[in-house]
Amino acid sequence: MSAHDAAGGAAGAATPPAPGRALAAEVDLLAALAYGELTGFLHLAQDAAGAPTVPDRAALGALAVAEFEHYRLLRDGLQALGADPTAAMEPFAPAVDSYHERTAPSDWLEGLVKAYVGQGIATDFYREVAALVGAPTRELVHRVLADAGDADPIVDAVRQAIRDEPRVAGRLALWARRLVGEALSQAQRVAADREALSAVLVEGGEGAPGADLVELGRMFNRITEAHVRRMQRLGLTA
Repeated sequence: MSAHDAAGGAAGAATPPAPGRALAAEVDLLAALAYGELTGFLHLAQDAAGAPTVPDRAALGALAVAEFEHYRLLRDGLQALGADPTAAMEPFAPAVDSYHERTAPSDWLEGLVKAYVGQGIATDFYREVAALVGAPTRELVHRVLADAGDADPIVDAVRQAIRDEPRVAGRLALWARRLVGEALSQAQRVAADREALSAVLVEGGEGAPGADLVELGRMFNRITEAHVRRMQRLGLTA
């Protein structure tokens, strides 16, 4: 029995979101993810241009291309739902842009950690929300999130930098902690600001129960645990 069931068992199952609100939640989910992928593409392309070696530029360039392809898939998904992609994405621009402004890397290595850690946090958050929406939208989100591109060059570059200069690990670990705090803050802001997304999180959808405060806490704990595993892969302490 979930925390939601335990808390609401006496009153019966939660009422699913109204059809119009359920559709709005799907549009919001795809739009938030689409804008994130579009801005991710732009930042990765910028990082690729400033990479120190040709292989580094090629590796980040490939990741940028993957991000833009994700954006195109999500844009098409929004159109299939009858939404105007540009109008749907606009409400999410302030939160996403604020995240990037507050986490501008100071050097190449910080940019790599941001690309790996920031994208990972976003992926985990959107995967959690996707579990509560309609099957076609859920499958599209899972398809996009499953094709994250090859992050091995980022991991290898960071681990090599730590081997070359072990003291850099402390600085990058602190930077990653800042990134995860900012990313989770913006994710919570997006969920709270959009009524349809809030409703699907709390009330559930597609036969899945919603989440009370306890379950929401568990959701963010799962996201944090996945972040710890990514940090370990980089050779950093979470």
